[in-house]
Amino acid sequence: MTEEIIIAGFGGQGVLSMGKILAYSGIMQDQEVSWLPSYGPEMRGGTANVTVILSDERISSPYLKIVDTAIILNQQSMDKFEESVKPGGILIYDPNGITHHPTRSDIKIFQIEGTKLATEMGNKKIFNMVILGGFLKEKPVIKIENVIEGLKKSISERYHHLIPLNLEAITMGMKNIVPYKVAEPVLQH
Repeated sequence: MTEEIIIAGFGGQGVLSMGKILAYSGIMQDQEVSWLPSYGPEMRGGTANVTVILSDERISSPYLKIVDTAIILNQQSMDKFEESVKPGGILIYDPNGITHHPTRSDIKIFQIEGTKLATEMGNKKIFNMVILGGFLKEKPVIKIENVIEGLKKSISERYHHLIPLNLEAITMGMKNIVPYKVAEPVLQH
């Protein structure tokens, strides 16, 4: 099993930490792991992405041109990474702020309203955990007990009291991810 993932959005959306949690969770699951962040100099508000590879075998390179799964959190990332998903792969995105929705018919596309759900839960900072939950529902590559261990490793001990809230957000994401149907082109006569 090898799962190659790109997570992309604005700095401040928890893109890199979501990747780090996935990577630590993979380590807890005795997998080979690669975590390669990329972000602009402006950090918060600028674009950020991270590639994560989880594998049962050695990973030859952390650089990816095509991925199994793209998790897209803003329009710039949609424009940049929609085409990088392998045919048959998965694209998961939050529609908040997306003006040009994905159009590919050779991949599975899912929507999750992470921004809305995190706001409804009273804490916008758990947005990335809602999205992570949606991903784990569609691609259960990490067991939830390993996600808990990944959270413990990747967040400061003084925030460990928030782990139950993070798990609640993951559960919320699992319950609220929905398939997205690409609109059929309208034929003109």
